[in-house]
Amino acid sequence: MELQAEYTGHVEPGGAAARRELDALTITKISVGPMDNNAYLLVCKSTGDALLIDAANDPERLSDLLGHDERRPRLRTIVTTHQHGDHWQALGAVAGATGCFTVAHPADAEELPVPPDRLVEHGDTVAVGDSELSVIHLRGHTPGSIALVYRDPAGHPHLFTGDSLFPGGVGRTTSPEDFKSLVDDVENRIFAELPDDTWFYPGHGDDSTLGTERPNLPEWRERGW
Repeated sequence: MELQAEYTGHVEPGGAAARRELDALTITKISVGPMDNNAYLLVCKSTGDALLIDAANDPERLSDLLGHDERRPRLRTIVTTHQHGDHWQALGAVAGATGCFTVAHPADAEELPVPPDRLVEHGDTVAVGDSELSVIHLRGHTPGSIALVYRDPAGHPHLFTGDSLFPGGVGRTTSPEDFKSLVDDVENRIFAELPDDTWFYPGHGDDSTLGTERPNLPEWRERGW
């Protein structure tokens, strides 16, 4: 698998993956499929266990992230951030090939092609080797959309937001009620709980930080999208 020389948070559809090295984890980002979906592979450095966030498309490319030699990471878990089809096109293929556990929120579980092995609620944790991700339920883009946060003991938090938060605004909603629910959850469960240096990784497009986006929260609420 081709890797970019430096992690910037930008990947091109069909292009090289980008890898970020933390003390305990590596984070590899890749764009897959026709809708420029981001998939994220997290690998625990001490155990070699891996977790994939959104098996969105291109199962062969996702498998290539793991490598093919005897020291390749062992994919233990796939977390699906929400029920929309562009985020799970490769779920059955990758889960079937690796025998890993699948995880989702119960409110979106019935729409997935593979029944989740584990259902998670707000405040639950999901392990990736010796590290933990905390589940944040963000209601609005879909009923069961979740984000995952890794609180790096040696640095700033890392937040995987699915389609609930992007640079420039919250995810798409289909009613004023859903928009209010989503922007309330994003404000109360993300911005009120996590510091400005939290780096976040969305379901499509480039990364950002909470500090960059925080001043725009009132504008997002006022414009209604």
